[in-house]
Parts: sequence; structure tokens; C-alpha cells
Amino acid sequence: MRQLTYLILALFVLSCNTKEKAKDTETTNIKNEIALKNFDTEAANFVGEEVLVTGIVDHVCKHGGKKLLLVNNDAQVHITSEKRFSEDLVGSKINLTGVVIEERITEATCLQMEEDNMKSHSEGMSTDEQFQAKKKHIKQYRDQMANSGKDYISNFSLEYVSLKEIEATDENEVDSKVE
Repeated sequence: MRQLTYLILALFVLSCNTKEKAKDTETTNIKNEIALKNFDTEAANFVGEEVLVTGIVDHVCKHGGKKLLLVNNDAQVHITSEKRFSEDLVGSKINLTGVVIEERITEATCLQMEEDNMKSHSEGMSTDEQFQAKKKHIKQYRDQMANSGKDYISNFSLEYVSLKEIEATDENEVDSKVE
């Protein structure tokens, strides 16, 4: 009888340990990390997925505060958010988690851009210099498509999920810098 009790107790302990290990595996949040310098080439593999990037906040958009530019010596990535970023983030080195977003520029996009450019210029909303710069930019898109052999160009960015300031005196989450 005593052996049966020990056997049941041993099975119970093993059962609990197995469940606990399974629980730990389920709660582990694995993030794909992309070096900022490789973002443009690797982002296509993670569209719609969360990734982790590290860089320095170079700019927070002054028109709404819902965009920021993350940079290092090799590259830059645009980040968008539903919430406002604090301008206090500028100059901070951060780890940022975001969902990879792909915007495709096609010939139809170029035609729409040309139409908008002509309309804007004819209505006096842009200068001759701005008009010519936009035409040049559209031509660059077309040349890039022709050189790639594809009928589109992919522009990748990140939609903000969370961030952590990593070169601060206090390494706590700084989501308070996102309103």
C-alpha cells in the first residue's frame, strides 16, 4: 500500500513538472531580431510579424508625434504608431518591437503621384522646384523598378508595439514616453 502511495505521489510530481515546463514554453515570447543595417533586405521575410530592432531615435514627427525615425551609422527605419511619441526620445538608444509593414510602389502608384504633383503645382500648392523634385523622385521609382525586374518596389517600416530605452540611467520600460 505504501508503495502504491509513493507511486501515485511520484506520478503527480512528474505530471506537475511536465505541465509547468509546457506552461513556460507557451509564455516565452520569441521575437525575431533584425540588425538595422539589414532591415531593408530582411524585412520581406517578416511582413506582418513582430521584430526587434535597435537604434537611436533621430527624429520624432512634430506634426502629430506618431512617427519616429530610428537610425544607426548604417541604416534607418521609419516607425509609425497610433499613440504619440514623446520628443524626449530623440537621441535615446532604444530596443523597439514593431510589426513589419510593407508598402508597395507600383506603376499605378507612380501615375497617381504624377497626377497629384501636377494638380498641386497647377493650384499653386508647390513651387517649380518642388514640382521638379517630385518628378525626379517618381522617375527614380520607375528606374528602380526597371533595374530590379519587378513591377513594384517594397518600402518597409514598422508599426510600434513597444520600446525599451537601453542607454538610460534607469533601464525600465519607457512606454511612459509614448502617450
